[in-house]
Amino acid sequence: MALAAEAARGVLGSLLRDFPSPLGPEDPLPWSAQGSAALSRAEAPGELAELARSFLGGRNAPPPLTASLIHAAIDDMLQTDLSVFKKQSVEEEREGDHGKFTLLDGGSLQRCFFNKLRDICCEWQKQLPSLKSLKRFLLISSHAIRNVRRKMEDRHVSLPEFNQLFGLSDDVDRAYFAVFDGHGGVDAANYAATHLHINVALHKEILKNPTEALKGSFQQTDEMFLFKAERERLRSGTTGVSALIVGNRLHIAWVGDSQVMLVKQGKVVTLMEPHKPEREDERMRIEALGGCVTYMDCWRVNGTLAVSRAIGDLYQKPYISGNADGNSFELTGSEDYLLLACDGFFDAIRPCDVVDLVLDHLKQNKRDGLKAAERLVAAARENGSSDNITVLVVFLRDPPDILADSLGDSKSLSADEGSKDSPFNFFSSEMNNQSDSHTTTKS
Repeated sequence: MALAAEAARGVLGSLLRDFPSPLGPEDPLPWSAQGSAALSRAEAPGELAELARSFLGGRNAPPPLTASLIHAAIDDMLQTDLSVFKKQSVEEEREGDHGKFTLLDGGSLQRCFFNKLRDICCEWQKQLPSLKSLKRFLLISSHAIRNVRRKMEDRHVSLPEFNQLFGLSDDVDRAYFAVFDGHGGVDAANYAATHLHINVALHKEILKNPTEALKGSFQQTDEMFLFKAERERLRSGTTGVSALIVGNRLHIAWVGDSQVMLVKQGKVVTLMEPHKPEREDERMRIEALGGCVTYMDCWRVNGTLAVSRAIGDLYQKPYISGNADGNSFELTGSEDYLLLACDGFFDAIRPCDVVDLVLDHLKQNKRDGLKAAERLVAAARENGSSDNITVLVVFLRDPPDILADSLGDSKSLSADEGSKDSPFNFFSSEMNNQSDSHTTTKS
């Protein structure tokens, strides 16, 4: 704990040495300008958080410190009157109703936000608050490649510091993960990776019904991006899958054909069914709206997209729906790992082959799972995938134990016999004594 505090003070001191005084109106921003010059009020928290995360990460700030600083700065920012940053108003007609949307000037908003971030660094350098540490250790392996495509349109998010970023102070651990597979440009995938988890945390059901919060946030993010797409004439869309671990439950939601799977005691547990045009219920929904599903090298909606649900795709609404499906599962402590990936992976690798690939990687790499995602991405490419490929593996058990169990090593630690000192032993003994089967809730 003392070392963590010392590291935090070192980062704070370094930042204040580089920025000894607040930014003036004409001073350049400490980060390269990103995103839109104009932001809606709903977009401000996500855009500012992403800028700060990249900035602090580039200064090697520890993730818990980064998350806590961002939370404090944004919370302070939202207490101010944002109307002073008003850029313009636009009127838009939606379903017969006229709504007035206030847009904020992105540059002046960012400058004010950085000064608030700097002020908090000054306060914390004098008296560092107690930073909430992660109770649950999760080994996370992620890898993404453009492959032979001209552009990289995938994005992924790994946020084990979910509680710290959003100031959730209860005793329930939370960790968020997501993969987004863009098409027609990267704007929609970037947008979803920036805003979806913000919308999840701010959703009214986040504490009582996290699955509903995930599903509702997909719809909200879709609506927010459509407003941006209309004013900036964007045509892109993105599929997406997200997972939120809350205590001993796993909550997931998805649109399109990005997928999440679970491996438990060496066996694949199917968690979801991707949204594809050839699904009978999806085809019927599309045709009822006046659209069509046709086969043109694969099944497509109105002869264009090979997915039936996505965030964005302004000119394909309502046939391409932004409404997510969701599931909830009980975690018993016997789960090996979660895997989230785009269709560039799942079109080339069967879920049942994932288990052997991960075990083979652990055997060849001294039971180290840190680069397991690289092995999986390489396998998809070797199997002929030409698409962007993104894989995110979240180990829920210690990789050496996973490998030992697969080899039938009686000396290995089972999920309910593990040492209490193991960082992976984050499930209570009461939980580990429960039934080995998953309790599933579909909503």
